[in-house]
Amino acid sequence: MTEREVYEVLMIEEADAWFEYLEATREKMPNRYDELEPWAWARLNQRLRLVRRRRAKLPPAAAA
Repeated sequence: MTEREVYEVLMIEEADAWFEYLEATREKMPNRYDELEPWAWARLNQRLRLVRRRRAKLPPAAAA
């Protein structure tokens, strides 16, 4: 897999993390939202940190 392909996979993974957050919090009853949102936000941040860490290991040209 080329560096460019790895970068694209990381972009897809980042988008997937956001979609997971939206799916977990969308259209929930208000009391259920209050339970789920902190978990969903923590999970999103965890996944985004992982993506950023992997992206930082790539050479700058891969992001172009």
